[in-house]
Amino acid sequence: MEPDNIRFGGGSPVTVLHPLVAVAMVLAIVLILCLRRKYVVAPLLLALFLIPKGQQIVAMGLHFNVYRIIILAGLARWVISSRSSPLAGGFNFMDRICTAFFGCYFVTNSLLYMQTQATIKSTGDLLDALGGYFVMRFLVRDREDIQRTIKVLAAVAFISALCMLNEQRTGENIFGLLGGISGETTRDGKIRSQAAFEVFMTAGTFGATLTPLLVWLWSDTKSRMISVLGILSATVMSVTCYASTTLVAYAAGIFALCLWPIRKQMRLVRWGIVSILVALHLVMHGPVWSILEHLDLTGSSSSYHRYMLIDNFIRHFGDWWLVGTKDNGSWGFDMWDASNQYVAYGFSGGLLAFVLFVSIISKGFSRLGTARKLAEGNRSEEWFLWCLGAALFSHAVSYFGIAYFDQMQFAWFALLAIISVAVFEVTASVVPQVQEAPKPSYELHTAR
Repeated sequence: MEPDNIRFGGGSPVTVLHPLVAVAMVLAIVLILCLRRKYVVAPLLLALFLIPKGQQIVAMGLHFNVYRIIILAGLARWVISSRSSPLAGGFNFMDRICTAFFGCYFVTNSLLYMQTQATIKSTGDLLDALGGYFVMRFLVRDREDIQRTIKVLAAVAFISALCMLNEQRTGENIFGLLGGISGETTRDGKIRSQAAFEVFMTAGTFGATLTPLLVWLWSDTKSRMISVLGILSATVMSVTCYASTTLVAYAAGIFALCLWPIRKQMRLVRWGIVSILVALHLVMHGPVWSILEHLDLTGSSSSYHRYMLIDNFIRHFGDWWLVGTKDNGSWGFDMWDASNQYVAYGFSGGLLAFVLFVSIISKGFSRLGTARKLAEGNRSEEWFLWCLGAALFSHAVSYFGIAYFDQMQFAWFALLAIISVAVFEVTASVVPQVQEAPKPSYELHTAR
């Protein structure tokens, strides 16, 4: 049975705020409100990723995590600067589908429980998601902003990696002194480092999914030192958490980058993968998704649990398709722990929320592919878009083994915002050239 403190958000009934965290939060808010827009992303991301989620202010029974307060400060800055800094490309394809998804999830999750506490929790989740996404859209407007954002994320990875290595050496989490998870998390004698994140898996996934973006950063000769340090740090984060999910996500990003030479044959690759999965499903003793049961790269993974999550998700389709379900905990051992993002959104939001979430990923790949074709011949632009696709693929793979519930969701929002701007830039630069193309020679002869 799912614990109530997890079902409705939980958290301390009183304010928990370390003095140093309070100072860092106030400093971040001042910088967010006062710095020039292009520099705001640094204090915002550093505060989001390096302040533990458990630090919070409780007012009238409502929980305001520090990162929720930071998001509110970012929204305030957007409102102040809305006239001078509109969203790059306007309200675009990604904005529409993300808004539809976040809104749908809020409505269906509220209808599922029909309880005040559940609605309050859903409202907070909506603020985090919709606010976090649009703050990143406001801050990321061009290629320079994209580079700056990735550099800040590289700095986060560097700091986190040092702390995670220290956890391996001492068994103590430095962020535990600031209200994070103290002590050590071990399995089969291995310390699973987590830095400021709520759990070791999100810490490792942050590094794994960031790697393709850091590889692209190498293209800028002035940023190569940051790129190298970032890649090393991201690798350390992926390894020191000792989780198969993060290692698979890391390998997925690298694998996607390696497909660059055959980028023009990806339709064949996709259909080939589909054909292989269908063939395996027909010849295997179990369903094709039972492959997850055998993915154990650390010797201590809960791979069987991931397999059973998907299996029960499919078998109990009739129980969750409308607005989700709150009875999944009775389907089997630990089935309340939806450590699969696709399954988690289905359980909590029903079929519509599940389809909209998958559509975000699908539309991201589709628009990146279209933009790459428009930029064909410009290898630097193609490589940039390909690296974004590799990062998106890494996230899509990681979602089979984890649901983002802490700071990690803001790394996802940052990538979606970057994809929005990248597609807009390429499309805007190519379309005018097509419109201004010279008239065909037969029209010139006719005019004469």
